[in-house]
Amino acid sequence: MKKVLLLTIVLVSTIIVSCNETLLDTKNPNVITSDAFYTTLDQIGTSVNAIYAVFQGNRLVGREYFFIHDLRSDEMKAGGGQLEVPRAQLLNGSHTYTNSVSSDVYKGLFTMVHRANAVIVGGGALKVSAADQPLLDRYIAEAKFLRGFAYYTLGALWGGVPLYDRSGADFSDAKPRSTQAETFAFALADANAASAVLPTTYGAADLGRASKGAALTLAGKINLCIGDYAAAKTALEAVKNLGVYSLVGNYFNNFTEEAEYNSESVFEVGFLDTGYGWDASGNGTSADSWVRSQEYSAVGWANLIPSDKLIAEYEDDDPRLTDSFWFPGDKFANGTRTLVTSGGDGKTIINIAGDNSTSFKGSNEKIRWKKYSIMYKTDPGGFNVNVGINYRLWRYADVLMLLAECENEVGTAANAIGYLNQIRNRASVSMPNYGTAAMDNAGFPVSSKAEILKAIQHERFIELAGEEIRNIDILRWRANGKLTGPDPISYFQPNKYELLPIPQDEFNTNAKFTPASQNPGYTN
Repeated sequence: MKKVLLLTIVLVSTIIVSCNETLLDTKNPNVITSDAFYTTLDQIGTSVNAIYAVFQGNRLVGREYFFIHDLRSDEMKAGGGQLEVPRAQLLNGSHTYTNSVSSDVYKGLFTMVHRANAVIVGGGALKVSAADQPLLDRYIAEAKFLRGFAYYTLGALWGGVPLYDRSGADFSDAKPRSTQAETFAFALADANAASAVLPTTYGAADLGRASKGAALTLAGKINLCIGDYAAAKTALEAVKNLGVYSLVGNYFNNFTEEAEYNSESVFEVGFLDTGYGWDASGNGTSADSWVRSQEYSAVGWANLIPSDKLIAEYEDDDPRLTDSFWFPGDKFANGTRTLVTSGGDGKTIINIAGDNSTSFKGSNEKIRWKKYSIMYKTDPGGFNVNVGINYRLWRYADVLMLLAECENEVGTAANAIGYLNQIRNRASVSMPNYGTAAMDNAGFPVSSKAEILKAIQHERFIELAGEEIRNIDILRWRANGKLTGPDPISYFQPNKYELLPIPQDEFNTNAKFTPASQNPGYTN
């Protein structure tokens, strides 16, 4: 599914109330109703594509998904006063249950749940030939993976939420709030079910669909959230044992358009350079770009820039620093343009966007995000939302470091250190290995469980910077007592900032929610 243009099917049910019996039998021939749909395998396939379309849309990966994670991590700071108020609230901890970014992501995830349920229920009732049954089973498994991903994210960010295994027909079908444990259990069941059916690899026409490796990775991540390291280790070792994933030699190839669907990609969301549509649910077929490059990079809006803490975490001479960020003096657009702090001519010498700077080696520098920036090969000219670089949601490097964490808890120290060193031995990285004098002197010895955990947390911070992983890492480490020293989030307060507030819209439309249903520290 190489960046397939995804068409959402919207099902409309019309209820006509009348005393005239003939009117009750009247159907609008221009409306596709749910009882007339899901009658063919092609319709099920189209409906699966509609779930992926939500992933692409403005409420999720197209825009708000990367914001909701990055604004809640310690990797980011505002690029200047241009940062919109709802985003600034999440960044500084003043957000409430009316925050529009939080509400949009919540709605986007439940739209995924709704569309996935339509496939799971409709597909489960469909009778097909024996020859078509494997494809139908795969469609249902894809829907379960996507529903599981939605509930994993909802559980991690909001805690317990309503659990739906089928779409509601009216307001009376609304569900009460579950617990976070129940939400994770629901997501885990979907991940496990999907992993038993999904293929290990796909042909060129279906690249980007959920695979067995993606489902197993989801299971591993959920188990880590609930602190079950043994189960997480089993799932993540199964990913490794598939034999289809490996680290790419060039670290930066994980963020370019030319190296999409490479051996390191476990699950990625496909995009085209056709422009950004700002559509909440990914509907339509003509605007399948995302807006990440415009939002973050040096020639764009620079709404979020790297935090002082993140830049200080990099060891001297780590090439991942310059692979991840633009610095003043850097050349871009295939070497034809040069970035400067000020005084550019707007032609070949370009001023870096945004007013704010980041501390670097004792001075303040206008450092900007390079990952997923189109600038590596072109000059966007100050505004460009026609970016088709695929988003690598999960990489094999992430899997290896999660395995290191599991080994440190329930396995061997040697295996944990070995997984970390695989990351550092990547050809384009080639940094000193853990367990050597160089790393001991750098402040990262690995002679105890606590020291290995510190090394794991350090390596994840650097390797996965700006990839929307850190937020959930912090949440699960905090919940499982794995944070050491001050909390990574400067504004954190116990019994308030563990979770996001349930959006007001849930209370407005769900009679099962009362003020007592809100997360601690927030009042409606």
